[in-house]
Formats: sequence, structure tokens, C-alpha cells
Amino acid sequence: MNLDLAGHTVLITGASKGIGLAAAHAFAAEGCHLHLAARDGAALDAAATQIAATHGVRVTVHAMDLATPESMAALAAAVGDIDILVNNAGDIPSGPIESLDFAAVRRGFQLKVLGYMELTQHIYARMKQRGRGVIVNDIGNSGENWDANYIAGSTGNAAVMAFTRALGGVSLDDGIRVVGVNPGPVATDRMVKLMKRRALDNFGDEGRWEELFDNYPGGRPAEPEEVAELMVFLASPRAAYITGTVVTIDGGIAARGSIIKTSRKAQLAEQARQLAA
Repeated sequence: MNLDLAGHTVLITGASKGIGLAAAHAFAAEGCHLHLAARDGAALDAAATQIAATHGVRVTVHAMDLATPESMAALAAAVGDIDILVNNAGDIPSGPIESLDFAAVRRGFQLKVLGYMELTQHIYARMKQRGRGVIVNDIGNSGENWDANYIAGSTGNAAVMAFTRALGGVSLDDGIRVVGVNPGPVATDRMVKLMKRRALDNFGDEGRWEELFDNYPGGRPAEPEEVAELMVFLASPRAAYITGTVVTIDGGIAARGSIIKTSRKAQLAEQARQLAA
């Protein structure tokens, strides 16, 4: 399908790896020019070189810590007018309420919740002047499939879901669409970190994190490319009447809540096994 995106300009945050990097490749394959932002300048430079050589598009790199004060305003000023914003930078820590380091939680919320809102504020204003644009928020299915072992992430993601729906409900009046995607577990470095934390909570051993895949639909997480391709479609003119909506891509996890329930059962069973040993 021709998505009619050739020549559009896209800003992607958190673009040095994982879903953000996959999104950069996916948009470039459609002929989009890119602005890529993340802390890891070397990784961004390597990605930009590869993408430009492969797809013949312009790629501009913005190496910066987006969690610092005024960083979102500086990024918005640097990129100027863009057609599509992909809010993707975020790292809210995992763990139950007892384990939370609130300095890390505050930094995570500053980057993902407040950061998404602040960058959107700047970019939305410029899009409104032009009467067009799309904002795609990468959120996470824990915002609808509440998880006590990822309580900060569930809370932050639910907030971003509400933000997406609230703004997207009125944005088409300005010619702008605001949509979200809710990935479940995705095969990225961040997922491994989260899974190790969950394995520690469930089994008392982070080394057993791959056992958790047994509870996943199809026995696997999503691939970053699967999430990226959904983002590209939602950002395209083919989705011109979709706004104020969050699309879940998790193999059905949020629809049945089975992973959380099974994990809790596994946790209790493991505790019983250890007591009996």
C-alpha cells in the first residue's frame, strides 16, 4: 500500500535504539526525512549514516538528554516545522510499590509523561499555524492492563493515554491528529531490563526472565518493527479520520490480562516451592 508519506518530515525521540530506531527505518522506507533525538550521539550518528545511505532521505541528529529542563523547547526550536512527531523517549522504572526509587520515578515521569506533553505543546503550536500534522505517542499496554509489579509505569502510561485521548478529541479542529500506540512486551534492551525485574519479583532470580515468555501469546514478545509499522500507518493519510485513539499491539494481553494473573500464580507457586524445600 502506498501510504502517501514521501517527502514528509518526522521527529522521533528516543531514536537511538528499540522502537524509536525501528520507527526511523520504517518512516525512511516511506520516503520521510528525519530528525532523530536521543542521548546516545554515537548511536544516532551510526543510524543516520545507515538510513541516509539506504533510503536517500535527509537525517538530522539531535544528541541531547531530553529529561533536562528546557530540553524539549530547545529540540522543538531546532527542528522547526515538521509534519509528524513521534514521542517515544521514556524509561519509567519497574517494580512494585515497595521497591520504587522516587528519584528514578520522577526522572521517568519528567521524560515520558511531562516530556511528551511539553514537546507536544511546542510542536502542536507550529502545526496549528500550518493547519496540519500528526502526533504519535508510544505509550504501553500497562496503562490499560494495570500491573502492580510495574506500578509507576502503569500510572505514567495511563496518564499519557488520557493525554492522547483528551487532546486528540479536539485536535482535528486544528487539522491535527493525535494518536497513541500501546505495545505490550517488545524485543528490546529495555524489555530485558523490565523482564529481569519481573523475574526477580516472581521467582527471586532475575536470571529466569526468559521463562516468562511461556505466558506470552505465541510464546514471544512483539518485534520493534511490528510496532513501527503500526506507527507509520497511523501517521499516514490513510488513517486521516483516526484521532483521539490508542491502538493496542500486544497479542491480546490487555484483552485477557492473562500474563499478570499467571505471573502472580507463578510467584505464589514459587514461594510455596521455596518454603517446602
